[in-house]
Amino acid sequence: MPVTFSTRDGSPWVPLYLTAINDQACIGCGRCFKVCGHDVLEMKGINEDGEHCDPYDDDEEIVRKIMTVSNAGKCIGCEACAKVCGTNAQSHEAAEA
Repeated sequence: MPVTFSTRDGSPWVPLYLTAINDQACIGCGRCFKVCGHDVLEMKGINEDGEHCDPYDDDEEIVRKIMTVSNAGKCIGCEACAKVCGTNAQSHEAAEA
């Protein structure tokens, strides 16, 4: 059974926590990073071997950039990242009681 909380007016609310970002769907636009105020996300590069790397490393051959979940435990379940994602790349789950 999902953990349920209440909003300020007493309405029930089930937070859906960010669990993963599909690196095939993510286009690295950074919109989710901009709306998340809880340090949950981090930009990573994808090199020619398909491995994650530092996107700001000048010595690395970066094919594209993607967003990753770096601090999942800091997610508050607001789903702001999902609301701004144009590719629906995130997965969210409710916490179980």
